[in-house]
Amino acid sequence: MVTASQLLGFLFAAVLLTATPGPDNLMVLSVGMSRGRRAGIAFGLGCALGCLSHTLLAVLGVSALVAASPTAFALLKAVGGAYLVWLGIQALRHAGAVQLNADGKAGGESLKRLFAKGLLANAVNPKVVLFFLSFLPQFVVASQGHVEWQLGLLGLAFTAQASLLFGLLGFFSGSVGAWLNRRPKAGLWLDRLAGIVFIGLGIRIFVSR
Repeated sequence: MVTASQLLGFLFAAVLLTATPGPDNLMVLSVGMSRGRRAGIAFGLGCALGCLSHTLLAVLGVSALVAASPTAFALLKAVGGAYLVWLGIQALRHAGAVQLNADGKAGGESLKRLFAKGLLANAVNPKVVLFFLSFLPQFVVASQGHVEWQLGLLGLAFTAQASLLFGLLGFFSGSVGAWLNRRPKAGLWLDRLAGIVFIGLGIRIFVSR
């Protein structure tokens, strides 16, 4: 179903993209810095597990598309590749623009409420839905068969690494936040690297056609 090299390539891209400063992980840092480690971990795990809903949508939608028309699946990958190239260009253009803001207080919310808040925020985000429908199929090899299992395993792998990274962000939120604030160029280079990965993934689709 999913080969070792296929999974390793996917995890490399997934970890890099998850680590790149963005709304989700910066919010995890902000919550952790303002409310403490447990609050940051709870919110981060909620954000990460929200990816499961997007995985389910990708499994159902993409698998049905492959069964109906391999040509349509190839078209989806091409459109998704073009979208990833666009995301990469935007990341390069706006590299370093996202700043950490730890001033916002999370109020008196419980850990359960913070977890649910992160879960819901990720699950209903249309941009994340679009990202999953563009990102996951790029690592699916239709000729290996069992497309639905490939998508499911890749989605679970993405969720697992996001849970680990977001959990660590929440736990070390104070130290990581201070480090990023002292080194603004770190976020800049992470954005640039992520932009290059996005563009590379998109171009690979057109080169391999």
